[in-house]
Amino acid sequence: MHDKPDESVEALIEEFLTARATRKPSPHTVAAYRRDLTIVAGLVDEADDATPLPPDRLPISALSPRVMRAAFARFATPRSAASVHRAWSTWNSFFTFLVAEGVVPGNPMPAVGRPRTPLPRPKPLRGEDTPEELLAAVARSEGRQRDPWPERDLAVLALALCAGLRLSELLALRVSSVAGRDGERRVDVAGKGGRPRTVPIEDAVDRVLASYLDSRRHRFGSRSVRPDSPFLVDRRGEALRRGGLQYLVESCYRRAGIGDRVPRGARLHALRHTFATRLAEDGASAAEIMRLLGHASLASSQTYIEVTAGQQRAAVAANRTNRAFAGLSVR
Repeated sequence: MHDKPDESVEALIEEFLTARATRKPSPHTVAAYRRDLTIVAGLVDEADDATPLPPDRLPISALSPRVMRAAFARFATPRSAASVHRAWSTWNSFFTFLVAEGVVPGNPMPAVGRPRTPLPRPKPLRGEDTPEELLAAVARSEGRQRDPWPERDLAVLALALCAGLRLSELLALRVSSVAGRDGERRVDVAGKGGRPRTVPIEDAVDRVLASYLDSRRHRFGSRSVRPDSPFLVDRRGEALRRGGLQYLVESCYRRAGIGDRVPRGARLHALRHTFATRLAEDGASAAEIMRLLGHASLASSQTYIEVTAGQQRAAVAANRTNRAFAGLSVR
C-alpha cells in the first residue's frame, strides 16, 4: 500500500506524469494531461460545496464518485464533447495509476458519465491529382525561395504521403530509422503511445530520401548524417522542430497553389489522411491500414473504408444515365 493515502492531488498528479514519462509522450500530450487534471481538480471543492482548497492542499480522499460527477458536470458546461471525453480519459488513467499504486481503493470514473464522440472523419487533400501536383511543384527549385532545398521538402512529403507518418513521428526519426536491404527498405517509426511500427517504402521513395541525405552531406558534411542524427533538419543543419515542420508543409502548399484543397485544420495530417484514403481506394483492408498507420483501434482505420464506399456511391450517382431511368415506366 502507498505510505501516504491522503497525499494532495497536486503531488499525485506530478507522480502520475513522472510515471507516464517512460512512455515518451510528446510535450503537447503532457501539457494536455496536466491541464485536464488541474482544471477538474480546481472544480472539486466548488462541486462539493466545501471550503475551496488549492490542489496542493486537496486530499485525494476527497475525490468520491459523487464529487467527481459534480466536478465533471461543471467542467462540461462550457466545453465540447471531445474535450470532456479527453479529460475523462485522462482522469480515468490517473485513477487507474492510483489504484495500482495502492493510493486509493477504487476508480470512481466509471460512475462519471462521459459523452460519446464520433470518430473524426478523414481529411485528405481534395482533388484526384492534387498529391502529384504538389510533388511536381515542390521538386522545382524556385528563385523566390531564399534558400531552396527541394530535396529536403520532397523527403518530408514522401514520408507523409507514402508512409503516413504523423508530425511527431517525423520529428522523432533518426537517420538510422530508414533501414533494410535493397528491395526491402523500410522506415522504423516510434509511434503514438510508444507503439513502434515498421512501414515498407518503395524504391522511388527510397531514392528521394537518399537524395535528401546526399544534399545534406553537401551542405553540412558527412558528420551531419550519422546514424543517431535527426533525420529532418532545418536550413542551419539543426533538428527540425514542430513549428518549423508545419511551416515547411504550408510553404509547400503555397508553392503548389493548392491551399484551397487542404481541409481546414489538417495541414500535415492531410498528407497522412491522403495516404490512408488511397490505400483504401486501392483495396487495402482496415487491418492493413491499421498496421501501416499505427492506429490503436480498428475502428479508426475503418473510417477510411467507409469514406471510400461513400465516394464510390457518389460517383455512381453522378452517372448521367441514372437520370434516364427516373422517367421510365415499363408498359
